[in-house]
Amino acid sequence: MNGVSRAASVVARTEFRRTVRVVAGDRTKLLVLGAVALFMLGPVSVFGVLGLSAAGEAVAAGGVGDLGFGTPTEIVTGGAAVLWVGVAVMATIRTTTAVADVEKPACLLISTPLRNAVVGLVGAEIALFGAWIAVPTLLLSGAFAYGAGTALPVPAAVVVVAVLLVTAVPVGFVVGVWIRHLLTVYEPVARFRTVIGVLAFAVYMGLIATGWFNRITSVVFSVLGDSPLGWPGHLLLVGVPTIDPSPVAAVGALVGTVLFVPVALAAGVASARVHWYADPARTEGGGGGDETATSREPVERAPGRLESALIPTVGRPAWTVAATALRRTKRAPVRLLYVAYPLFGVFPLAQTVYSTGTFPSYLAVLLSLYVVWAAGAFATLNPLGDLGPALPAAMTSTVSGRASTRGLILAGAGVTAPIGLLVALAAGVASPLPVERTLLLVAGTVVGAVLSPALATGVGTAFPRFGSVKVTNNREAVMPSKAAFLCYSLAIALPAAAAALIAIDAAALLANVLTALLAFLPVIGEPTVPAGLIAALAWLVLAVGLVAPLAGYRYAVARFDDYRIE
Repeated sequence: MNGVSRAASVVARTEFRRTVRVVAGDRTKLLVLGAVALFMLGPVSVFGVLGLSAAGEAVAAGGVGDLGFGTPTEIVTGGAAVLWVGVAVMATIRTTTAVADVEKPACLLISTPLRNAVVGLVGAEIALFGAWIAVPTLLLSGAFAYGAGTALPVPAAVVVVAVLLVTAVPVGFVVGVWIRHLLTVYEPVARFRTVIGVLAFAVYMGLIATGWFNRITSVVFSVLGDSPLGWPGHLLLVGVPTIDPSPVAAVGALVGTVLFVPVALAAGVASARVHWYADPARTEGGGGGDETATSREPVERAPGRLESALIPTVGRPAWTVAATALRRTKRAPVRLLYVAYPLFGVFPLAQTVYSTGTFPSYLAVLLSLYVVWAAGAFATLNPLGDLGPALPAAMTSTVSGRASTRGLILAGAGVTAPIGLLVALAAGVASPLPVERTLLLVAGTVVGAVLSPALATGVGTAFPRFGSVKVTNNREAVMPSKAAFLCYSLAIALPAAAAALIAIDAAALLANVLTALLAFLPVIGEPTVPAGLIAALAWLVLAVGLVAPLAGYRYAVARFDDYRIE
């Protein structure tokens, strides 16, 4: 038994250090986590400390009864149940996307028995979750203990968190392993796992936007609070003065944990044995960044109608480049993960639409603008880097820069222009925009979806990225560089803002705002910003934005033809 514990602890320590090293080595991820901690968790922590300190004083004084949405006991037990479900869900997601996908399975599964590997991986996940919530737990429980005048809430909170983690994480591991097994091994499901992932994410965001997430949480809080999932809450009440916990529930939480954890780990070992020793499904679009999937299509096939219609116009080399780019994207859709990033900004707007029942005009414009931006980011923002090991062969082939660039533009515009037509038309009809402005929005979206890939080829060629980056813990892909991403986004956003400024005739308003801001600067005199200057700059930015796609196309062609591999 000691050998099992020693081997499992080695696996746990190794996985924990590896995960921490990956996070610490990604400066972008660290900056994002720091921003989230500062601007989102920071205010919550401040109000939580102040509120729990006041709650501790009230509880110590014995003046807390029914708070309108439950007694303190019901709140603590319901909160424990919600926290358990939340940890189990997060562990399921982590297992599905990372933990069950062992990075070096041959090394791990040969060097130690399967039981040690499972116990070690689950232990590493418990340690990671504990590292995340250790500081908030100590901070909030310390604030409550300070107000209550006793130190008992702090160790009680630590025990409760430990009980929740050691019971919820193994359950999440078991569920996550089976979900991943369905998505990667069971061929009828594996063939559509990318679509399933997108739909699952859309459902999740829809639940939050429509308020159903809060309703589900409320049901879990009220229904499961009296179940064994809420029993750990009574352990917390042991350290709270003036509130008597249920001794049966408190002891049941400890005894149940001791009995449940071995059963959950045994289920995890059995589940991992089925999944890790099974052959993965053979599908065309793996969805995980692996482009070695075997195609089931015959090598020789008759050209389709679209191919027969476009080849005389664009040429066979351009058509081949377009088909290759689309096939590469289909086999590795994880490369498009960054295209979905701006959709997170639409989430608050979706909540507003759902709560008010109206679709504002500016949202229709923003959605159309996103389609235009996505058209260029879809397949043309890293023309040279996307070639990967085939770059030398492409540079020495007979394919010209014009054919290669046109093929990439065809790939981006051919997919997104029809989508832009439907999105702009639907958004315009749903919004209060008049018919003529709706038609103008549709036309502008379609034209923009054709021009933005040309702009993206120039920007991506100027700022290429040849090396792969980690998209998830165990998935790498060649993504556009940060410089290309930023420059391309600005090249779309600035002309769009200039066009909006001209369309609504807001030059005078912006000039007044800038003048008011300049008044706070320590400058001599009273500077003013003329409205005519703002209008002229807007027209200039718009003109440059309209010319930029042609310039980007010409630069990409010349760079491809003159490129030299060092």
